[in-house]
Amino acid sequence: MSSPEDRFAALFERTHQPLLAYALRRVADPADAADVVTETFLVAWRRLEEVPEGDQARPWLFGVARKVLANLHRGERRRHALAERLRASLPDAAPQDDTAFSAVEAAMSRLTDDDQELLKLLAWDQLSRDEIALALGVSRAAVRVRLHRARGRLVKELRSLEVAERVDPGRPTAQRTSDVLVAKGRPRVRSEVREQ
Repeated sequence: MSSPEDRFAALFERTHQPLLAYALRRVADPADAADVVTETFLVAWRRLEEVPEGDQARPWLFGVARKVLANLHRGERRRHALAERLRASLPDAAPQDDTAFSAVEAAMSRLTDDDQELLKLLAWDQLSRDEIALALGVSRAAVRVRLHRARGRLVKELRSLEVAERVDPGRPTAQRTSDVLVAKGRPRVRSEVREQ
């Protein structure tokens, strides 16, 4: 009697090409077809005892692939519906086009990606320090230190923009930009952010 691994390998050799052709005819992206076949064989491996012997194995696998395809299409419909809802809410979520936002945006763009992500998680996404620590996979203490440093660098960049504005008055800046962070598209005072 063959081992489960040998049986599965033989099943794969006999059926993976027909299954791939089946999936390719039903999806737009070949990568999706490969995912369908992969998921089908994962199910087959987990339920190997239920896979019929001989010629009955192929239609059984096609039945599994059909269910995997149905799940894929449902997921795509959900993603499209979510994308439509997000597009509809963009005008509400888009930042206001004001001078304070422009100054903060310019200062943020001068920070490292890590500093930007940290400040955005806090101010835009309104995550707590514990939640940021979880999202970034670091300790709460590390988040506290990194936030302190990132805020300091942001203030420094905002002040350098204010100095540049004094030298080049044609360039727009905001009043008291060093006291502002942006949250959900609107300026928010730094002390308000610090208290979270």
